[in-house]
Amino acid sequence: MDYNKTINLPQTDFPMRAGLPSREPGMLENWEKLDLYHELLKKNEGKPRFALHDGPPFSNGNLHMGHALNKSIKDFITRMYAMRGYYTPYIPGWDNHGMPIESAIIKEQKLNRKKISVP
Repeated sequence: MDYNKTINLPQTDFPMRAGLPSREPGMLENWEKLDLYHELLKKNEGKPRFALHDGPPFSNGNLHMGHALNKSIKDFITRMYAMRGYYTPYIPGWDNHGMPIESAIIKEQKLNRKKISVP
């Protein structure tokens, strides 16, 4: 017996498989065409500003789950403020808090940091 005909299933145009790797480029292109980020900013233009500075990308070593959590939390907070009516531009930051990359290279290469010139 074919049970498919006995079940009332919804009809949808969504594909059975997501196929994200093949679909993502088209979605990104569509968002670029819509200029979605700037449209969202325009909605709250002239309203009180909320700025959450984002730190440098992965300047403290290899990528780990803490980086993903940090990015997600900053995104959630910024979106929440945007929904509350604040103007929330994305502001990337580049303060390395003691330059961890340089410190890691000095340790890895066993360099004498006191003999290295500033430039």
